[in-house]
Amino acid sequence: MNSQADQFYIVPEAIHNELVRKAYESRGFNQEECEAAAKFSAYATTHGIRTHNALKALHLDDLFGSKAGGCVPAAKIIKKESRFAASEVWDCQFKLGQATAYEAMERCIELAEKYGIGQVSVDHAFHYLWGGGYVMDAAKKGYFAYTNCTAAITEVVPFMGSDPTLGTNPHSWGFPTMDSIGYPIVIDWATSVIAMGRVQQLKREGKSLPAGAAVDQNGEETLDPNQVAALKPFGAHKGYGLSLINELVAAFIGASKPTLRSRHLEDGDKHTPNFYFQVIHPEALSSKDFAFGRSQSENVKVVLDDILSGGNDSCLVPGQMEADFANRTAAAGGLLFSENEILEFNHIAEQINADLWVISDFSKELK
Repeated sequence: MNSQADQFYIVPEAIHNELVRKAYESRGFNQEECEAAAKFSAYATTHGIRTHNALKALHLDDLFGSKAGGCVPAAKIIKKESRFAASEVWDCQFKLGQATAYEAMERCIELAEKYGIGQVSVDHAFHYLWGGGYVMDAAKKGYFAYTNCTAAITEVVPFMGSDPTLGTNPHSWGFPTMDSIGYPIVIDWATSVIAMGRVQQLKREGKSLPAGAAVDQNGEETLDPNQVAALKPFGAHKGYGLSLINELVAAFIGASKPTLRSRHLEDGDKHTPNFYFQVIHPEALSSKDFAFGRSQSENVKVVLDDILSGGNDSCLVPGQMEADFANRTAAAGGLLFSENEILEFNHIAEQINADLWVISDFSKELK
């Protein structure tokens, strides 16, 4: 998340989306995928998620995606037969992660509307970036939503270990609290101390890592983002356990060895991440027996107010910072980018012979 002291330039969303669409189109992705990529990148930027914006998305595609055989433009999803009405298993055949995730979450919502709960697991996946964006979107529509995934590569050492054999493996929960507090509660984190996207952001900005976040090639802790060889799990054994959950879920879906991911060797093994999505309709959980005849949303607000009572009134609610940044974006009237980020976008524009962004054309955000 950004410091309020950062200076941002206001880039119209249409200009941003046009460049992102062209970048993906130049790589062979179809219109649906280009639109999903642009939409998701704008959504992440709107909410201040600079670690998983278009720059991160295209960087991942460069490293592990369409240029490396880990993502196949215009791939068709195979939806396998299931004996469970509210559950589906998809083979996305290396389709772009953002397009796959949007479709899977929408399908979960359809299932939850019919059965109270719906889940989709995805094999042969490609990184979908910020899981919080998908659960936030579903929560704004009135649903509980959850997703986890395995990461593109193993870059986290297990608790008490020295070799990276885990991904950053995020968990993301979204809660439909719009009627209660005005925005969805979104609990979303990588199971490492920080995400690798944060390392890349700090490198761009010339800033240091927090203590206890990463190690260098010798296994020694480093604060220099340029020296990072692997990340550490947050909370020692607790973050390690949460990361292991993702690996186990993926293993039940169809994943192979974590250390093979994104290497794309021609040895017959599997080398992709896996996704899991779940949506629950709030009515499916309701006892309809709330104190003093409260509605469900009123009851949620009472619980939250109680948690934040007394000396806790200044505590942040998960999702509040994202909601505040979305308000900041709306007030600016466009997407907010730093000068270094604009320079990075111009590198992309140069590669595809698109128009460069002229920084003087963009207004600075007023403080």
